[in-house]
Amino acid sequence: MSPADHGNQVTAQAVTGSGDHSRQSASLWLVICTGVVFVILFSLGCWQVYRWQWKLDLIQRVESRVHQTAVAAPDRAGWPAVSRDQSEYLHVNLQGQLQYARSLPVVASTIHGSGYWVMTPLIRNNGERILINRGFVKNMAAFDAELKKRDEQPVSITGLLRISEPGGSVLRKNDPDARRWYSRDVKAMGQAMGLADLAPYFVDQEAGTEVSDGPVAGLTMIRFQNSHVVYALTWFTLAALSLVGYRLIRRHRRDDRD
Repeated sequence: MSPADHGNQVTAQAVTGSGDHSRQSASLWLVICTGVVFVILFSLGCWQVYRWQWKLDLIQRVESRVHQTAVAAPDRAGWPAVSRDQSEYLHVNLQGQLQYARSLPVVASTIHGSGYWVMTPLIRNNGERILINRGFVKNMAAFDAELKKRDEQPVSITGLLRISEPGGSVLRKNDPDARRWYSRDVKAMGQAMGLADLAPYFVDQEAGTEVSDGPVAGLTMIRFQNSHVVYALTWFTLAALSLVGYRLIRRHRRDDRD
């Protein structure tokens, strides 16, 4: 073999080796990218399965509690035991006086449109204070007018126990100084009302127990959409398609080499 032929052979081997290395590198990146995409999509599917089970538990819990005979709302001794799993949507009743002048509005969206929840503290006969969601009003003018004509007379309220919603909504934070509330944050609202010792929950007043020209009560959401199975199947299908895409790309590359 002449020196020139030998040089050409070495060059060809170098080019072939470089091509093999590039193909191996591309294959490795394809495996990594496919694996990452598959893990993400599969994890999202698993999360939706978890959410589906959580929603089923929530629906069962709500259905079992809202139709029970109303019991006395937890008093101070029972406050530490109040929790979302054990207490939320419990059907309760309580008696006392509503402090209308301390009421605060919370932005709400209901079947009646956009407006406000009217949150009013109630003083029980034993001195304990519990925040009451008295219902929905359309506008602030109606809310303010309704407050001015109420007397703090003894009342008996029946409704559903709800857990505090700290912070605000997903997109907007509560702004106590500006009197803008987007969630029913019991602790923060108590501080804004000048009441530091509120029960750690509030009560959604039920329909039929409100005054005729006051807020519309009984609008608690107790039916929940459960589409998590569809979402889970969608994510799992996309995860499977990512593997199918990987196989097709590998096959196409083998065909090109052949």
